[in-house]
Amino acid sequence: MNRVLHTRICDLFGVEYPIVQTGMGWVAGARLTSATSEAGGLGILASATMTLEQLERAIAEVKSRTKKPFGVNMRTDSNDVNARVDLLVRERVRVASFAQAPSKEIIKRLKGEGVVTMPTIGAKRHAEKMQEWGVDAVIAQGHEGGGHTGVVPTSILLPEVTRAVKIPVIGAGGFVDGRGLVAALAYGAAGIAMGTRFLLTKESTVPESVKDIYLKTPVTGTVVTKSIDGHPQRVIRTALVEAFEKAGAVGAHLRALKHAWQFRSITETSMLALLKEGLAMQKKGEMTMAQMTMAANAPMLTKASMVAGRPEVGVLPTGQAVGVIEELPTVRELIERIVREAEETLARLSPQSAAASREAHP
Repeated sequence: MNRVLHTRICDLFGVEYPIVQTGMGWVAGARLTSATSEAGGLGILASATMTLEQLERAIAEVKSRTKKPFGVNMRTDSNDVNARVDLLVRERVRVASFAQAPSKEIIKRLKGEGVVTMPTIGAKRHAEKMQEWGVDAVIAQGHEGGGHTGVVPTSILLPEVTRAVKIPVIGAGGFVDGRGLVAALAYGAAGIAMGTRFLLTKESTVPESVKDIYLKTPVTGTVVTKSIDGHPQRVIRTALVEAFEKAGAVGAHLRALKHAWQFRSITETSMLALLKEGLAMQKKGEMTMAQMTMAANAPMLTKASMVAGRPEVGVLPTGQAVGVIEELPTVRELIERIVREAEETLARLSPQSAAASREAHP
């Protein structure tokens, strides 16, 4: 492998390639996560839609499939986050990733136990804050990314963030191939993180009929909407999403109440715990009760598509790059192809450097 592709995160995570599979709810289970890690990247389990017991079983399954490092993605606002941190420490999970900013206490505990901490950010100031708090790396996701996403394009966000912090930065949003990996490195990143590209692989457990919808979606077939849970989220534009955008506030909150109850049952969170969590967040000014209720929409509507295979009543989170994905390789085929394309791109840009690399690493 070209030595340029051995970046800081390869050593930090203990992986062969600077390629991360993100923790997508209902998608990034044990099979996809282990396949990614076994192929040389960093697989990340999505635990936000799992109970603590389910996460424990998923970690055990990943370990039974691969001996290589992997990560777990968590929500810092879950009522049992400390128990999940304890589980990661006990099971010696290599990386803890977060969709939200972890607290200073969580960062300190994980770092003290040798667990790499890696939140996802969408702005330079967030990266600076996380570096100050002591995280080991950040994923900088640009506007092209799928699911909840920011407003700054990856091509602007990555160079801005890599100039601002000294910790490794992994680029996300719009990456699907080796040329993208080289571009991210040129921007100063230490690697790339991909969600949609891994969702569309053979090891992904998403129903084949749903994968077909993704493969047929053009670059212009996505939309960033706040109608699902009150926060900007990129999804495939469907009749259901358009109906959500036209619905009034009353209809949206009635739908949200139903999904909040369903999500409570799935995650085994008592209504009392849900209420206490909401009141605490409201008191701190982080989220109103209405916003907290709306937040249950995203996981339940995603579950309808990704697990039940019913996109007509669910949503399809996706990155904008879905429009350039045309097939379903295995995870190993995908990662090997990305590395090969990256090496070919580097050779094309600098033939002399490529020749020297081959001589040094025959």
